[in-house]
Amino acid sequence: MTTAVHKSPLMEVLSGQRSSIPPIWMMRQAGRYLPEYRAIRAKVPNFLDLCYTPELASEVTLQPVRRFGFDAAILFSDILVVPHALGQTVTFSAGEGPLLAPVMDANEISRLGRKIDVNTLAPVYETIRRVRGQLAPEVALLGFCGAPWTVATYMVAGRGTADQAPARLLAYGDPSAFAALIDILVEASSEYLIGQLAAGVDAVQIFDTWAGVLAGEDFERWCIAPVQRIVGNVRQRVPNAKIIGFPRGAGTSLPRYVDGVAVDAVALDWMIDRTFARERIQGRRPVQGNLDPLVLLAGGAALDRAVDDVLAAFAAGPFIFNLGHGILPETPIAHVEQMLARVRRQ
Repeated sequence: MTTAVHKSPLMEVLSGQRSSIPPIWMMRQAGRYLPEYRAIRAKVPNFLDLCYTPELASEVTLQPVRRFGFDAAILFSDILVVPHALGQTVTFSAGEGPLLAPVMDANEISRLGRKIDVNTLAPVYETIRRVRGQLAPEVALLGFCGAPWTVATYMVAGRGTADQAPARLLAYGDPSAFAALIDILVEASSEYLIGQLAAGVDAVQIFDTWAGVLAGEDFERWCIAPVQRIVGNVRQRVPNAKIIGFPRGAGTSLPRYVDGVAVDAVALDWMIDRTFARERIQGRRPVQGNLDPLVLLAGGAALDRAVDDVLAAFAAGPFIFNLGHGILPETPIAHVEQMLARVRRQ
């Protein structure tokens, strides 16, 4: 199996090339800050139904590319489709975020499926095929999954928490049971990404949103090792697969992540010291990031200064301009336009 080849600025950066004007996209670029997204969302009360309806999910994926001319589209979906495809109950409540039936011990983990249900995820692959057919060749299409640690934190707690303590407690109290959950997620996530690449995405990103709550050996065991296993599994089936890793909050542990995980690029959160990231990471891998989503919300002179600071830090090497996390729903469209013009020197 091989991925489709599309000449695009973003894919060139993932191959290690520098672009004079860095390619740009935004995490969560399809979402509530766009009126066209809100119009579709209002018609589909169940968020998962939106994710699993290819006609609508493909439209939502394409909306920000049409409006802003981003250099990449990212599949509209959610990291929790994987536990859903493993048989865990997943719902989304307005104002509360995702709610799952918690898996709190070895018995509950044992009742999960050992493989993802391909029928559950088939609409996601159809969305990819539709989007790729409508994108210009120079616009990359990105797929994604959540890293096993981050997905497990939601599966154990049943929701997001301030410090993901339920998963950490399970990992401390019954490491064998927690390792079994991670093993399931490694295999499921690998198959999911392979399916996305087969359907037509050009590259994938692995989101480890909660990597920053892990320290020392736990960071090695629950963040680095599982993601490297996924990368190995994917490359065994798709040897030229391009993969971006995003261990949010890793901070000074980020070089250990680069040592241990053979990703093609590393996404940087807004909290990391840029000099550290340039000197310790960008010399080894292309980097992506790392504008603070809050300064994008603020706009004005502060946004101009922040964009310039990011470019000054990273634009001399292989670099993809992005946010340090997802765009905030209340962000004005004019601020996104301001950011784009600044990056593209218009």
